[in-house]
Amino acid sequence: MQTKNIGLRNIEVADTKICAIDGINGKLIYRGYDILDLVKKSSFEETACLLLNDDLPSEKVLADFKKKLVEGRNLPDNVEKNLRNLPKTANPMDVIQSRVSELAAYAKESGDDREANYNKAIDLISKIPIIIAYWERIRNEKELIPPSPKLGHAGNFLYMLTGNEPDSEVARIFDICLILHAEHSFNASTFAAREVASTRAHMYAAVSAAIGALSGELHGGANFQVMKMLLEIKSEDKVESWIKDRLAKGERIMGMGHAVYKTFDPRAEVLRELSRRLSEKTGQPWYRITKMVEDVTEEEMKKIKGSDIFPNVDLYSASTYYMLGIPMDLNTPIFAISRTSGWTAHVIEEKFAEAQPKPMLYRPKAVYVGKYCGPSGCEYVPLEKRIQAT
Repeated sequence: MQTKNIGLRNIEVADTKICAIDGINGKLIYRGYDILDLVKKSSFEETACLLLNDDLPSEKVLADFKKKLVEGRNLPDNVEKNLRNLPKTANPMDVIQSRVSELAAYAKESGDDREANYNKAIDLISKIPIIIAYWERIRNEKELIPPSPKLGHAGNFLYMLTGNEPDSEVARIFDICLILHAEHSFNASTFAAREVASTRAHMYAAVSAAIGALSGELHGGANFQVMKMLLEIKSEDKVESWIKDRLAKGERIMGMGHAVYKTFDPRAEVLRELSRRLSEKTGQPWYRITKMVEDVTEEEMKKIKGSDIFPNVDLYSASTYYMLGIPMDLNTPIFAISRTSGWTAHVIEEKFAEAQPKPMLYRPKAVYVGKYCGPSGCEYVPLEKRIQAT
């Protein structure tokens, strides 16, 4: 009998101390701390350190963590050389995935104990933004911008990307974006990382797998699709007709609805305000258009299905990144900049679970529903005697 193809939805596969999601009440928790508190009081560096450890760091631990992040802002010469050898049309996610795999050959840490994995995590958190910034410069035939040790993680990336040091407000807005995207429990890319880590593969292999999963448009590519939608709509007066036309055709409105949250995605709540601030700062219309997309979609879906629909993290992150001057095809790579902290935390937890350790190696069971010709299988017919389909 054929089973339901549910894609592991709602199947509990492991314990975690890293992240909790309350989809009914719209709560996202990192190591016990509400995301809405972290975006007000923390920084990306502190949040990444929290995820990799079990609590907020002391002043000394955070200072050491930041120092290691700054020291890791470099690429081996051959990795940079190989970036220059890629075709300029290469997909940025493919570029990142291939360079992360390559970094394994240059890792300073050869061991696989907890401390070695912790240092590999910091190395990846440091270097993935460098890969993305360098690739954006290389593909546009611009001179590379060396990292600035005086800038934080968020500000340094924007500086290396554009060549212009961002003002404090812009740097903080991007810093908050990184906090919001840093972790989200057993999403597709995180599960991919944990599954690979469960085989005792190394950190770089696990993160490379996560990047591959993130590259799909159903996961990390959604905010790119949102921005395409906004650019197609172009102006506020076209929002209502555009949304109604799409819904009449039975098509989705990107950035609306979530598989886990049954109410407002707390990340979208923060990003909505960031988009509004940037719209006022830059004079661009994208916040107002996005807000109308949200309002019209909610109203129309109420009429069609009699139920509520809420924006997810992608709806307002699209316009936020666009107004920060970030190319649209770098939206998903920027997701990777942030989520590397969560991925690496999960790899460490997968490898070194302390309480109630699970069996190593994920091995789900499938139900075979293919051809069945009896206990001995189907009879093999020689090639010359087979009836060929026309």
